[in-house]
Amino acid sequence: MFVRPIRPVVLLVFLALVVGAGEAAPPQSAALQTPSVVAGLPPAQRADNRFRNLDPNYHRASIWARARSLIVGGTWLVGERRVQPLERVAPDIQALRGNTNRASVTWIGHSTLLVQLDGVNFLTDPTWSARSGPFGGFVGVGRYTPPAVALDDLPRIDFVLISHDHYDHLDVDTVQRLAQLYHPLFLVPLGLKAWFADLGITDVEELDWWENRQVHGLTVTCLPAQHFSGRTLWDRNRRLWSAWAVAGEKKRFFFAGDTGYYSGLTEIGLRLGPFDLAAIPIGAYLPPAMMKMTHITPEEALQLFADIKGERFVAMHWGTFDLTEEPVEEPPLRLEAEARRLGLDLSKVWVMKHGETRGW
Repeated sequence: MFVRPIRPVVLLVFLALVVGAGEAAPPQSAALQTPSVVAGLPPAQRADNRFRNLDPNYHRASIWARARSLIVGGTWLVGERRVQPLERVAPDIQALRGNTNRASVTWIGHSTLLVQLDGVNFLTDPTWSARSGPFGGFVGVGRYTPPAVALDDLPRIDFVLISHDHYDHLDVDTVQRLAQLYHPLFLVPLGLKAWFADLGITDVEELDWWENRQVHGLTVTCLPAQHFSGRTLWDRNRRLWSAWAVAGEKKRFFFAGDTGYYSGLTEIGLRLGPFDLAAIPIGAYLPPAMMKMTHITPEEALQLFADIKGERFVAMHWGTFDLTEEPVEEPPLRLEAEARRLGLDLSKVWVMKHGETRGW
């Protein structure tokens, strides 16, 4: 898909948002529970009203890396790069609507999954827009693989999981349309409830890391991730980011959201594992100087899969938006190569087509 040129001033503003957010957290990242927490504030909130990552080795990118990302890494917004849509399969809409007990997952695209568990239907980080970015999508990254299922064709949506506030994970038009069509409960990390309220969406519950809720008989838990937040130059890290776990009567689902890798994520497997299905990102990892702290490579994705004690892996966060510098076809190739090196059962490492549904 050819990305149309964008006016230089608007482009610079957008790049400032994207690149600045990528290294927004200060070098001395601190744990959620620290002596500097002000009495009365939520445990994940520090005195300056900003959230922090847990990994003591977390650090911002260098000035050079940030400058390079502005000059070189932003070329995917205005360059001549053309990306063809990936193969899609036609979803069985009637089967999805009629499913009342089978555990299934359908990849809509990017980090958007339709998950069905114990007769409950939920979405992860839904985005249906043709462009991801501010100003109503006027600026941003074009979508080269269209959504595999139309919003109107979805089955009843009982709740929606949001991992963080970045444009490719939280799309205004999409959540407004979902609220209008299905009236789902939105489960969000700390700080996002007010954002939804500004849109007139009030059926929202805000959770801190390790907090959980019972929703339609499922236990939904907000989990740690290593990332950042911000949709403008003024709200940097004001809202929390998270992964999620959903536990049914017999099966458990893990959604990684967007995360860098660090050893502390093993706590998720120790507390809540094993997971029957784990949705983990495999794209947006180059250049490493900018991406390593907040995104994972396909190899790190499989390490996280082992850490959380996953049984089946479903790849996400690739094949939809041309976000970073790696070739669009590279992530699944690296994933398969690493799975073979580790001696994993490839039938349990899923690289699904857009629109494909699998039982788990």
